[in-house]
Amino acid sequence: MSFRIDQLPKKKYVVPGNAACAGCGMMIGWKILGMALGEEAVLTIPASCAAVVQGLSPKSGVAMPILNVPFASAAAVATGIAEAYRSLGVKGHAVVWAGDGGTSDIGFATLSGAAERNSNIIYIMYDNEAYMNTGIQRSSSTPLAAWTTTTPMGKRERKKDVALLMAMHGVPYVATASIAYPQDFYRKLKRAAEVEGFKFIHLHTPCPPGWRFDPAKTVEVARLAVETGVWILWEYDHGHFRLNPPSTTYADKAKRRPLIEYLKLQGRFAHVTEEQVKALEEDVEARWRSILALAKAFPQS
Repeated sequence: MSFRIDQLPKKKYVVPGNAACAGCGMMIGWKILGMALGEEAVLTIPASCAAVVQGLSPKSGVAMPILNVPFASAAAVATGIAEAYRSLGVKGHAVVWAGDGGTSDIGFATLSGAAERNSNIIYIMYDNEAYMNTGIQRSSSTPLAAWTTTTPMGKRERKKDVALLMAMHGVPYVATASIAYPQDFYRKLKRAAEVEGFKFIHLHTPCPPGWRFDPAKTVEVARLAVETGVWILWEYDHGHFRLNPPSTTYADKAKRRPLIEYLKLQGRFAHVTEEQVKALEEDVEARWRSILALAKAFPQS
């Protein structure tokens, strides 16, 4: 099912008074989350940008129930909420809203545990590709060659593909999404809300100060990530693996935009050499080979 922008709910759950940076990609995603789940969601948020942009007590710039929890505990806490809902017969969604540091690194053990138990939670990893809240340090989700304060010459390791790791747990539902394609993210949230068991959505959320680009270009940068093939939109739903538009088009390498168009908008790649650009291009191709092989191996629904 597809949705037009004008068909999405109008009620706002991210309201004036939040302390996010100008052009914050995470907050765009949070708005869509509110549209999709609204009052039915209770958010568990570990230490992250999301933990601090809510506003100063006793006020909040986010009109949703939130539990702010220690870094590594988010999936475990959400599991407890889901079990309480089940025991009490309460309708609702236990949702984790966590960054890449709290997911791919510090929180991965409890995340993997919740997936192995098939906990009835929706885990959303908003991925700004570094520890932005504490000073732009690298995470395992930081791309190859990207500048951070702890990789001043560029990161030497490739980006960890957390969504694929979660799909390999054999959970009911895993998807990737981008803030540049709100209808796709909205649809995936709605689908996740229908599914019983563990659900994981990996959301790409560009960060202007951390990636060093003009805050007015957040959506442009996010869209270029998809159009150049850096970010692939796909979905794994009860054993069925499929690409989602527009990534269905970009499976054909000839239809993608040149990678350099994505890199040149970001100061974190200002230092890259031709050799590093080629390595990044090879990394993109390797990721596509894996995704296309999975799309061929798993039945299409």
